Amino acid sequence: MGGYTRPMLTLGIETSCDETGVALYDSQRGLLGQALHSQVAMHERYGGVVPELASRDHIRRIVPLTRQVLQEADCTLAQVDAIAYTEGPGLAGALLVGAAVGTALGYALGKPTIGVHHLEGHLLSPLLSADPPAFPFVALLVSGGHTQLLKVEAVGVYTLLGESVDDAAGEAFDKSAKLLGLGYPGGPAIARLAEQGHSGRFGLPRPKLHSGDLDFSFSGLKTAVATRIARGLPDDQARADLACEVQTAIVEVLVAKSMAAVQACGLRTLVIAGGVSANRHLRAQLDAHALRQGIRVHCPEPALCTDNGAMIAFAGALRLQAEAALAQPAPITAPRAVTGFDIRPRWPLSSLPRPGENRASN
Repeated sequence: MGGYTRPMLTLGIETSCDETGVALYDSQRGLLGQALHSQVAMHERYGGVVPELASRDHIRRIVPLTRQVLQEADCTLAQVDAIAYTEGPGLAGALLVGAAVGTALGYALGKPTIGVHHLEGHLLSPLLSADPPAFPFVALLVSGGHTQLLKVEAVGVYTLLGESVDDAAGEAFDKSAKLLGLGYPGGPAIARLAEQGHSGRFGLPRPKLHSGDLDFSFSGLKTAVATRIARGLPDDQARADLACEVQTAIVEVLVAKSMAAVQACGLRTLVIAGGVSANRHLRAQLDAHALRQGIRVHCPEPALCTDNGAMIAFAGALRLQAEAALAQPAPITAPRAVTGFDIRPRWPLSSLPRPGENRASN
């Protein structure tokens, strides 16, 4: 495939976990349409995601959502220039749905397809915001199972500064919520209850707060919550106070490490992305600390924080444009799509190649 010399229309498909997302991104006009179906209500009764149910629901939703997006954008499939789908990481069965649909569409239409790293989608999603950041910047990536700090210099040019060595921030929220008998997902449930509480009543730890590095560890926090609950909580106010302390402890560590990362890189811009970045207390604390240190914080709109098709369409389009600019062929072309496709349930962001480099084998 030659380089794109005209606006490119990319269809994005996201099915990594419990949300089916489809979007259409135009490289000149921006986001033309998107649709999202959340499975939260279905999984809530089980206290977490059931992989088989997630996969089956993606199958039911993906075609109607695609039709909805095309109708919203007043486009036909024939007008689409490329198709991007989430290749990983995520639940294997869920990933298979999006990958199969994406590559099948590409082959049927004779259009290129590209597998997108889910976390790169989150990482680049703030660029879709009304006030996008400029490269380079430090990014705090806080999605369900990942907490990472990265220096981002360009599309595909990422340096890992620190990451979670056990439980990520999202996992700490989810596990603490389950211990408190709250609903799924845990982050929003903790945040709602925390609004009724006060921090300081329970002395929960701030793991690795003073470790001298930029790594994270939240498993000890979860253990401390379990120990405190086992000793008994006298009333609803105590539950609210404990939820508030959980949120405060997680946010305090995230903020301290983020500010340290920005200073260490000599930059003045911090970007937060991923599901946990929608937490209002986290945003408020980052803004307050950044103001004192002369740092600019970019927070994507809440709709861009959750898993969504827009970030996949956007990341796929940027990757294809970068490949074209380097006179490289598309990573996967339509004639090859019939031979198969890749999914990567486990796929470290650090292994993601720069544009123009060949991908490592699965």
